[in-house]
Amino acid sequence: MTDYRDPDELIRRAGRGNPEFDQHFLVDDRVLDRIPTYADEFDTTHVLEIGGGTGALTDRLLDVAEKVTVIERDPNLAEFVREEFAEVVEAGRLDVIQGDALEVDLPDYTVCISNLPYSASSDLTFRLLPEGKPAVLMYQLEFAERMAAEPGTSEYGRLTVATQHYADVELVEEVPREAFDPQPRVESAIVRLTPRAPEYEVDDEDFFLRFVKALFTQRRKNVRNAIRNTAHISGLDAPEAIVDALDEETLRKRPGDLRPSTFAELANIALEVGEPT
Repeated sequence: MTDYRDPDELIRRAGRGNPEFDQHFLVDDRVLDRIPTYADEFDTTHVLEIGGGTGALTDRLLDVAEKVTVIERDPNLAEFVREEFAEVVEAGRLDVIQGDALEVDLPDYTVCISNLPYSASSDLTFRLLPEGKPAVLMYQLEFAERMAAEPGTSEYGRLTVATQHYADVELVEEVPREAFDPQPRVESAIVRLTPRAPEYEVDDEDFFLRFVKALFTQRRKNVRNAIRNTAHISGLDAPEAIVDALDEETLRKRPGDLRPSTFAELANIALEVGEPT
């Protein structure tokens, strides 16, 4: 078994996390060891890690990848990881990019395996999903449950539909707050995202996602009223034409009861008759 660096010792040498960067370092060796195994079915030739922190997960990723690229926002930690792993950096197996993962150019990676900063989870996820690459990502538990939710449940919402538009979502492990240092105020979960084409077609992906977002701002209303009340968000000049084009059964439902494929049908109709601006 590989003798990995001690996570607590890495923190001691790197320094405590910076609250401004939403840093909660994973220190449970058992969880760290399991994370790469959730990507066994994926191509791990080039692993992207967002938020490398002190390098505890990086250490394990180097064991399964030919190359690892770490994107770390904190300049002090980016430099620490470069120095800590100087030999593999020199060998060309590890690149450390200091910058914001929402802004820097992403490498041509094969899979993303990361303990994401929770404050940027949504934005980072929707930067990664359109890339069409698999991912194993750590999230706040509540966020993960919303990603994997089923229609008709309280967790089901815009995040669910948008995520499952791009990928199959599996919540593969719940992680207690004690596994981190400093401990977050919430429980966490590891999610596996397997990209695939949706089972439906959308005529305009940007409009589809905007339409889903709009209707879920009225999740307690029925679809009829949700369409009428959110035309300004969707950018539709003729919401009544959409209502007239739908069957009564659909109009009586609430947005949280609609499957992603039904949202796609509604969005396509809205594009056709709703006079989008």
